[in-house]
Amino acid sequence: MVRQVNQSERKNKILAAAVSAYIKNGNPVSSQELAREFSFSSATMRNILAELEDDGYLIQPHTSAGRVPTDKGYRYYVDFLMGQVQLTPAQKESILNEYKKRITSLDDVLEKTTQIIATLTHYTAIVSFPDLDDRFIFAGLSNIVQQPEFADNQKMFLIIKLIEEKRQLLRLLNEEISQPKIYIGGEIACGYINEECSLVVYPYKKGKKDSKKGKVAVLGPRRMVYDQAVSTLEFVSRTLNQLLENY
Repeated sequence: MVRQVNQSERKNKILAAAVSAYIKNGNPVSSQELAREFSFSSATMRNILAELEDDGYLIQPHTSAGRVPTDKGYRYYVDFLMGQVQLTPAQKESILNEYKKRITSLDDVLEKTTQIIATLTHYTAIVSFPDLDDRFIFAGLSNIVQQPEFADNQKMFLIIKLIEEKRQLLRLLNEEISQPKIYIGGEIACGYINEECSLVVYPYKKGKKDSKKGKVAVLGPRRMVYDQAVSTLEFVSRTLNQLLENY
């Protein structure tokens, strides 16, 4: 009896493995590396990777190099292949303990929030104010400029410019959303930074149910640990909602 192979499922698993490996170490993923993981021949793996490249999910920077995800590859991974992770009890307790420290105003709460998110994700944390369309605060800028993608001084300057100019980020932070939203690469629609960054945004609310929402967000490289970023923002958002009920 000939064993039937679900080609689509197999390609999905290999794409997920390729994206995960690239997120983890930042090096182009070779067919040999994936062949060992899946116990396939190198020739079989090369054919599958070539198909994924033809489909636009991966790209080969150099002829002799491995492959890296495209924006389309990251998007498919985030929408369909990424697993869910939960913060550990210790991480949750640490967050709650931080909020128990002396906080006397909304500004204090939101500043503490940026510090918590930046520490947990190791990216840049951004928090917008629920009653103001033109204000946000951030922390952890040094986290993102330390990523290897931004070792080039010009790229580092562009990240700083993106945050300091505010307009592009405010456009995204002011969008009405009810669930986490992930902007990958070109989806940020900022011409000078398109190929470098991803932004994960999560809403929170202050006070009554019909009050205006603010946003908590993480700005990092496209090679972001998306599942960790989403789980962190989800827990922080839920905690903020409870803290701000009476503001």
